[in-house]
Amino acid sequence: MITFIVSLILLFIGYFFYAKIIERNFGINEKNETPAYKFRDGVDYVPMHWAKVFMIQFLNIAGLGPIFGAVAGAMWGPAAFLWIVFGSIFAGAVHDYHSGMISIRLNGISINEIVGKYLGPIMKHFMAFYTLFLMILVGAVFISGPAKILVGISDNFFNLAQWSFIIFIYYFLATLLPIDKIIGKIYPLFAAAMLIMAVGILGAMFIEGYKIPELTLANLHNNPEKFPFFPMMFITIACGAISGFHSTQSPLMARCIENEKLGRRVFYGAMITEAIVAMIWAAIAMAFFGGVAQLNSEMVKHQGNAAYVVNLISNTLLGRIGAILALLGVVAAPITSGDTALRSGRLIIADYLKMNQQKIVNRLIITVPLFTITFILTQMKFDIIWRYMAWTNQTLAMIVLWAFSVYLKIEKKNYFFTLIPAIFMSMVCLTYIQVAPEGFQLNYNISVILSSVLTIAFVTIFFKYEIIKLLNYKKVGVINE
Repeated sequence: MITFIVSLILLFIGYFFYAKIIERNFGINEKNETPAYKFRDGVDYVPMHWAKVFMIQFLNIAGLGPIFGAVAGAMWGPAAFLWIVFGSIFAGAVHDYHSGMISIRLNGISINEIVGKYLGPIMKHFMAFYTLFLMILVGAVFISGPAKILVGISDNFFNLAQWSFIIFIYYFLATLLPIDKIIGKIYPLFAAAMLIMAVGILGAMFIEGYKIPELTLANLHNNPEKFPFFPMMFITIACGAISGFHSTQSPLMARCIENEKLGRRVFYGAMITEAIVAMIWAAIAMAFFGGVAQLNSEMVKHQGNAAYVVNLISNTLLGRIGAILALLGVVAAPITSGDTALRSGRLIIADYLKMNQQKIVNRLIITVPLFTITFILTQMKFDIIWRYMAWTNQTLAMIVLWAFSVYLKIEKKNYFFTLIPAIFMSMVCLTYIQVAPEGFQLNYNISVILSSVLTIAFVTIFFKYEIIKLLNYKKVGVINE
């Protein structure tokens, strides 16, 4: 319990102290006109109160991550707490903050456009397709996943195809309509439900006296040789620590935020909030069944199905209310990430093609083929799509952090705030793709060595070459392009 409480305290300290350091280093200007006002179009650029923007941002980046990812990550034991805490404070929240704030400075452009600006034209074209691919994967995962859960909890009232179609239609409308019409109205309610669920679990955990394991660096996974801490745990716990998907969502809110001073609350704050939710779920997952070993047994018995664990815990600790909140957690949360993923996909294409989105016909031209591809992918096996999405997601975080490091270097700011997590995530992603079942399945030690060599090469390029001159950048301020 002491480890858990100290971890929560550290997350609060991270927000109230480290976030201010990050904000100061970035250099906000409260007098700057934000894109929400500068390009107000009533569709994507819509000024909204910071509290509403915060709740939307939180739900956008959360999805199943801080719940399912934390439960799966708890299989490694209390060491997962360290990754959630330090990953969120020094990597995830820093990543999310710069994703939103740099987008604000660059008129609300999408993350692929930001990366292209700071890593060169080749990366711009690559990232347009890479981020779009990830958005389609997320959309496909968060159609088929919730649809399967709905089949079970509705006692086959609708079959899988029918539930998928209903979710699909909702996604289509949420992607097409102005952001304040559906997303702006229902997201704050769903976000509140997820937070109430987490607080309820936290309260019940203390009241019932569950014993949360104290910190140990031992790998408690049921198959430690196949699932070493590095890199497996760092890929499994993504949204609860750092996630590239977040960088695609922050620009959505960069188009709605009213003042730069609110960036710390919205972008850094939402990530820390998500980390707190992840901490609660990781803790109760370790404690509920009597220990980490017992959690592993349950997960193996149910083929790694975190939804089973979440439903059981919610219904046991929160009763009928828990059942309703569990429904929101395992169904509404992924759906509300899936729709904004596809909305991001529309905006990525629009930014790339320089296509104005104020007219609905322009939105339809992009949305229809985007959803056609997404629907085709839903026919694939869920676990295959999920595994590829996990690595693609963290690799995006790695690339984005390198781009932010270049931005800070150009601006003559302290770039080590983003460079250090960029280096770490490079090691994680490069090692994972070499050893993972869906990767090259190479020897672990050889993979670590190769990843180290490649990461050192990245760092050398960053420091040795005159990146600013090489790519012919402009000094970045509040610009009009």
